[in-house]
Amino acid sequence: MLIFTLRRISLFFFTMLLLTILSFSLSFLFPGEQLINLTGQINATPEHLAALAHQYQQQASIVSQYFSYLSHLFQGDMGYSMASQLPITTEIFHRLPATIELTSVALLIAMFFGIPIGFFAAIYHRKVPDNLILAIAMIGYSIPVFWLGMLAILIFSIQLGWLPSAGQISLLFEIEYVTGLQLIDILLSDSEYKWQAFQDATRHLILPVIVVALAPATIFMRLARTAMLEVLDTHYITAAQAKGLTFAQIIYRHAMRNAVIKVIRDVGLQFANLVTIAMITEMIFSWPGIGSWLIESIYQRDYTAIQGGLIVLSTFIFIVHIIIDFVYAALNPLAREPNHGT
Repeated sequence: MLIFTLRRISLFFFTMLLLTILSFSLSFLFPGEQLINLTGQINATPEHLAALAHQYQQQASIVSQYFSYLSHLFQGDMGYSMASQLPITTEIFHRLPATIELTSVALLIAMFFGIPIGFFAAIYHRKVPDNLILAIAMIGYSIPVFWLGMLAILIFSIQLGWLPSAGQISLLFEIEYVTGLQLIDILLSDSEYKWQAFQDATRHLILPVIVVALAPATIFMRLARTAMLEVLDTHYITAAQAKGLTFAQIIYRHAMRNAVIKVIRDVGLQFANLVTIAMITEMIFSWPGIGSWLIESIYQRDYTAIQGGLIVLSTFIFIVHIIIDFVYAALNPLAREPNHGT
């Protein structure tokens, strides 16, 4: 397990090195002056720019400038937004929790529905339920996210009026910012309208979560189906059948446990795709997350925000990926050590 942990830590540092190099390089590739692209202070006086040039070692070599940039990152200084002139760290601190809330709930929903349905399809392999589930999975994965989001708003918000179409919570409720996770902040608040606010926030969450979770759920269906078919074709399943175990006992006691482990291995890879879908969904539903903020920054050519958002969002995805790797290693001891020749 120690070797496995050291490998993941070294991979994390190597990935972060590449991310910071890419982010630093963008300040040279964007139009305009490199120092302004790096700091975002477009209204700075010549004296202030001279001080910034000294801080970022603009007169030194590229390597020295890069290490100076790293030192500012370690201090939490990502510059100022060119659009709002607020610190990038403050903008990200207030918007990232909304994205974490949306993607976490969507991932849980996608796994909760996708994995059991995939197992069901594998149990009825090459029969009508299997073919029907595969067709639904293909259609669900092929639906464009922006079209699905607008269709959901049109049907459930405009025509039926069941669910709200934008935002995290109604303006009627004032919830104190504690963690940034809306549902948790509501539960931690002392408001007498706590449960009404919780219901309202949940209603605001339903449509974006469904839109974000649909494509990953269809992928989990296919992954779970493939994993279950592989497990059912193994020798220990044949041995269990020879012992006289019923098909239901084989599925619940042996096949499902081992198939779930195979699916968890691929959850980290699907999380990056889920975050990409969430960025588009946040724009459609006016969800105040880092994805919508980053897309707006691209429209506004806010180069400092693009660099900061790239680092934070990529780091968030990679940390989740590493956590899932550790969960997979904890469930599957064979993944902790290299098995040469197997």
